[in-house]
Amino acid sequence: MSQGESAVTDPQVAAADQAEAEQALDEGRDPAENDPDEVSEAGDEAGNGDSGQETGEVAPGLTDEADLELEGEIAADYIEGLLDVADLDGDIDMDVEGDRAVVSVVGATLDELVGSRGEVLEALQELTRLAVHRHTGNRTRIMVDVGGYRSRRRVELAETGRDAADEVKRTGMPKKLWAMNPFERKIVHDAVAEAGLRSESEGEEPDRRVVVLPAS
Repeated sequence: MSQGESAVTDPQVAAADQAEAEQALDEGRDPAENDPDEVSEAGDEAGNGDSGQETGEVAPGLTDEADLELEGEIAADYIEGLLDVADLDGDIDMDVEGDRAVVSVVGATLDELVGSRGEVLEALQELTRLAVHRHTGNRTRIMVDVGGYRSRRRVELAETGRDAADEVKRTGMPKKLWAMNPFERKIVHDAVAEAGLRSESEGEEPDRRVVVLPAS
């Protein structure tokens, strides 16, 4: 997909967002957590926090693929600006998967944009969602990936969910996993459900975790 003309039209907003991002990348934190315009990640887990199944609901105001493509263009322009500011190389791919836009940074090794457990990537995604929200006025569930990190994590976490389910079937005891972000918990919930067991999330962010339950 051609990015065409930049969708970011307000240089003051772009500059402010880039300044936020530089600090986030330096500190490995999520600067959106105290921002009044923060876009929630709650759509990645079930509303009751117990099953992790996605609602499938399209973000309010988004009606068709063209809207999601626009989100991708805004996000791609924003991330491209961040790469320039941070003096990092990388190509940007845009796609639409289901009811969300996906923007991926590919090419060069970009470990700085991922972090040791993906915490910098999560901060980058929240910043990107915030930038899109500021330009469209709509809640967004856009996903940002760097170097295929999320794809690799899906495989690892699905295996974690299956292993935990096997252990619970064998012992008949609940199995509590380590703290995960919503993206990670969703994958584990799905893997456990495919194995024929139930799971739920407990605790508060950032210590919220999956508990795999034995069959009743």
